[in-house]
Amino acid sequence: MSYDIEVVSNRNYRSTTLLGKSWREGKKVKRKTIANWSDFHLSVVEGFKAAIKGE
Repeated sequence: MSYDIEVVSNRNYRSTTLLGKSWREGKKVKRKTIANWSDFHLSVVEGFKAAIKGE
C-alpha cells in the first residue's frame, strides 16, 4: 500500500488536492481518497509531500 498526493485541476474552479492510498488486488489497482486538502496552503501540501517521500 502506498500513499500519494494528487492535484486534480478543475476547468472553471481552483485545483483540488487529495491525499489517497493505492494498492493492488490481482491485476487491478485500487485507490481510495483519505482526505481533501484543498483548503491548505501550498507550502503545507509541499511539506506533506516531502514527509511522505521520507525527506
